Amino acid sequence: MNKNNYALIMAGGVGSRFWPVSRTEFPKQFIDFFGVGKTLIQSTYDRFLQICPAENIFIVTNELYVDLIKEQLPALSENQILAEPIMRNTAPCIAYGSMKIAELNPDAVIVVAPSDHTIANQKEFVRAIEQSMEAAAQNKCLITLGIKPNRPDIGYGYIQYIDEVLQSDGSIHKVKTFTEKPNLELAQSFIQSGDFLWNAGIFIWSAKAIASAFEKHLPDMYDIFRQGTPFYNTTNEITFIANAYLQCTNISIDFGIMEKADNVYVLPADFGWSDLGTWASIYEMAEKDYVGNAVIPSKQVMMFDSSNCMVNVPEEKLVILQGLHNYIVVEANNTLLICPRSEEQNVKNIVADVKAKFANKFI
Repeated sequence: MNKNNYALIMAGGVGSRFWPVSRTEFPKQFIDFFGVGKTLIQSTYDRFLQICPAENIFIVTNELYVDLIKEQLPALSENQILAEPIMRNTAPCIAYGSMKIAELNPDAVIVVAPSDHTIANQKEFVRAIEQSMEAAAQNKCLITLGIKPNRPDIGYGYIQYIDEVLQSDGSIHKVKTFTEKPNLELAQSFIQSGDFLWNAGIFIWSAKAIASAFEKHLPDMYDIFRQGTPFYNTTNEITFIANAYLQCTNISIDFGIMEKADNVYVLPADFGWSDLGTWASIYEMAEKDYVGNAVIPSKQVMMFDSSNCMVNVPEEKLVILQGLHNYIVVEANNTLLICPRSEEQNVKNIVADVKAKFANKFI
């Protein structure tokens, strides 16, 4: 295993689309949605153990979740948990993590990935990451993984690539454009063109390449985090970061760097990826009965004349559904949500309304 391989796992989100199961105090990355005995972040950590030495895996998260990280990933040292004092999107957390890692190893090659995705084909995932890391070590470039789409999904961002390739194997292509969550008509045209991929939000680069990209495209943020060089991996790091984040703008790595840089490449990949962005994605991946019902767990749920429902309720509760079709039924934390599957994109708006009426009582 290459000692220069590092992973930076982003685990600071609140997962509001999975409310009421996912809540601010216990968001989706810390939940075992499929009853497999591992939470999403534990599964992500285990995947990267196949790619990086254990001491080279870092988790960046909100300071609210540090104790949850320690509980679910006890093998991590204190220095491997990066606590953000406030939420400032993905660019600041990547700047922080990348510069901290660079102080440990200037030759580091870093894969940045969310903590809450699922991967069906682990072997192919590892192969794609290792290929990308090897390419990033040899070239001053920024690489992202693009998922080969099988439908015109409007919930994903899209990456368009051209024939120009990074290596002689012809598999890592130059990126032409990024498009955020298009309408259905545009998504359909993307699929028909054959040169668009879903943006998986997984990035690979050398510590030197990403530092140069920040210096060029987000110079203010680069200056903020470069000032931390004497403090990274010391007892003064937390104090420095608390002040640094107050100076940062709220901006994503996609908008701040990836859409502007001219050395961005994409590796088309197909390893059974899902970003688990909504209850529909849980439904798609879950086991279903002969009429399309996905019930997690299924110990005390009885379905009569009901089909194509997504049901997630406490194990100890008896739940009986009669004549319900194409619905989401979720109960957790003293909250019951019943919603047509076709309207699940409204869950985030529902959460906002609940917060407006009840403050944080049910959030």
